[in-house]
Order: sequence, then C-alpha cells, then structure tokens
Amino acid sequence: MASRHERHTLRALGLADAPRDRPLSYPGAWPARSGLLSGDELLPLDRLTHPGRTPVVAVGSNASPAQLRHKMAAAAVASTVPMVKARVTGIDVGASAHVSRFGYLSASPVLAPAVTRELFVIWLDPEQLALVDATEPNYDRVLLPTPAFRVELENGEPLLDTFAYVNHHGVLHRGDGIPRRHPGQRALITELLLASASLRRLFGATPEEFCARARADAALCEQGTRLFAEEKIVTSSGLEHLHVP
Repeated sequence: MASRHERHTLRALGLADAPRDRPLSYPGAWPARSGLLSGDELLPLDRLTHPGRTPVVAVGSNASPAQLRHKMAAAAVASTVPMVKARVTGIDVGASAHVSRFGYLSASPVLAPAVTRELFVIWLDPEQLALVDATEPNYDRVLLPTPAFRVELENGEPLLDTFAYVNHHGVLHRGDGIPRRHPGQRALITELLLASASLRRLFGATPEEFCARARADAALCEQGTRLFAEEKIVTSSGLEHLHVP
C-alpha cells in the first residue's frame, strides 16, 4: 500500500510533467481539486484564503503544479504555493500571439463579460510573486477590478484585488477580429500550420516539428511572432487598459 507521502506526490496524482519539458502537453495537467503545492507534493488545504500572499488567476501553465515547481526550483525559491479552485467571470482563455521559447503557444486571458470559467487562483508570497513576474517577460500582471470581473472561491467567497497576466503581444483570432479560445496545444498548432504556408516554411508541417524548431531557435520564435502580425491574425485581448501595479 502506498504511503501517505507517495499518495500526494505529483507523479502519483498524474501532475508531474511540466509543459516546459513537454510543450505539446501545455498548459499541463491541472489538479482535480484545491491543494497546497509543497515541493513534489500536492497536499490538502486547511483554508482557501491566505493573507500576506497575492492571489493570481492562472489561465495557462501557472495552474500546472509541475510548471510552478520547476520555476521555483530553478531559482531556489520555496515552492509552497496554495492553489485554489475558483469561478472566474469576465475573462476567457485566449491564445497568445507569440511563440514561446519553450516551444508552445501560451494561453492569455481575454475580455469575456458573459463567460464564467473554473480556473485556479495561486497565492504567491512576495518572493514567489517577483519570481513569477520575471518568468513572464511577454506578460504584464494586471489587477482585475470588481465588479467587471468576479472571482469566487469554491466556497462562494468573493475575492477582491485579484491579478492576472495579460499578454502584451495581443492574442490570436481566426480572421474575424474576435479573440479565439485556446483549444489546447496540439489542436491550435495544427490549425495554424494548415492555414499558413509561411508558418509551415518556418516551423514544419506538424506540431512536433513546430515545437522542436521553436525550442532550438529563439530567433525563429521571434520570426513566428512577427508573422502572426503580418498575416493579420492578431487582435487585442480587451484587457490592455487594466492597471499594472
């Protein structure tokens, strides 16, 4: 029989793979329930709010415990992070209009007043917050003001002064100017490659080729990002006006 420690490890929970290591898995596996990330474990939480920490709504890989653990470990920062399920109204999950150096197309929040999504709020202490800010060079951390945006914890408690990371390259659309929802990495890359001969010339014909070439060449990632704008498939997220702390 597995020990208590073994039952709570990220591997035992199916949460051990980080998207930065396996880009087609982006945004990575999210937990089934709220928990406390502590090293390589996800432990039960004894409370949902955490004074002294900053609540950040995660729409992409920041809701992946493995990705968070990787970020913290690389900088020798303590990886004890409460991760709390929440219902978030006012944003949807769009696709960033830039090619990540890690080989994927990341998620970015977009304005969607009528949409409610179940997402995670990660609670970061000051050192962790500074680190995550630094690992998001293509994003600005902004305040989601109420009542335009509502964040409710799983017990129904509303949160005030919640933050999110907004991409400053804009987000992708299908030609209609409306931000597209991020459908998952493989589906998104497949659709984009099918639609663009120029993108195929840069990154190959398959998602696997796309990821491998992007990870091998930072300049190619920049070319891909410029190509999105040149092909006029980039639009505003609708959140660029929000306050940057």
